[in-house]
Amino acid sequence: MRKDFGSQTWLCPMPVLIIGTYNEKGEPDAMNAAWGGTYDYNQIIISLSSHQTTDNIRLKKAFTVSFATKETVTASDYVGIVSFKDEPNKIKKSGLKYEKSKHVDAPIFTNYPLTLECELIEIINEGEGGGNVIAKIINVSVDESILDKDGKVVPDKAHFITFDAIKAEYKEIGETVALAFREGAKLK
Repeated sequence: MRKDFGSQTWLCPMPVLIIGTYNEKGEPDAMNAAWGGTYDYNQIIISLSSHQTTDNIRLKKAFTVSFATKETVTASDYVGIVSFKDEPNKIKKSGLKYEKSKHVDAPIFTNYPLTLECELIEIINEGEGGGNVIAKIINVSVDESILDKDGKVVPDKAHFITFDAIKAEYKEIGETVALAFREGAKLK
């Protein structure tokens, strides 16, 4: 037996993306966004409504996308519930540290071990101040703490989290259950 819940935004799991931008004064801002993912090869798409971040992306044509972790959950949640427009000391209060990206006009928040440095391609389906932001990934910056001895990224070392939209909870990404592109081959 199945139960219907009607139209819901229950894509599971959802990423916990931290969008980093600079405003017109060069001040850093960060916001938490869950509605994003791969758009095309080396491109991402993020659905944003009207925010300071949206204005900053239009202005600078660049931003960063970091992936929240178990260790950054408090700061990550905070930047999602507090607007820079209401709290100009938002970044200081969050405890996030940043440095200027070498590749785009946006901050890299160094608390996060993996950051995509992005250049705006376009904003589509605009309405009421927001839209779907499509960007080219110019560089991926990774903290050495999540690399193996061969210099490859080990996601488990990062303790990435996801957003459970059904329960409004953050959950750590767990164990490997199968190898992609191999498990289904057993049925050939």
